[in-house]
Amino acid sequence: MSTAMNFGSKSFQPRPPDKGSFPLDHFGECKSFKEKFMKCLRDNNFENALCRNESKEYLECRMERQLMAQEPLEKLGFGDLKDGKSDRD
Repeated sequence: MSTAMNFGSKSFQPRPPDKGSFPLDHFGECKSFKEKFMKCLRDNNFENALCRNESKEYLECRMERQLMAQEPLEKLGFGDLKDGKSDRD
């Protein structure tokens, strides 16, 4: 019985992730932002509206480090947040 490994017949062609999915933060570049966001959620009974600044900072970190596609903050739902403050504040 002979097994031939022919690596040249099919080559793997990577493709970018689908919109809405992004690579894991293997090197922990945004870990502190994620931890701050998670702490905020726990402290606020998982009411995510109370942690929008932390969420925005986490997504900005991911975009800066190319862990997700660059998107305008307005498109991500943070158009009302400027300089970490809400227009409602």
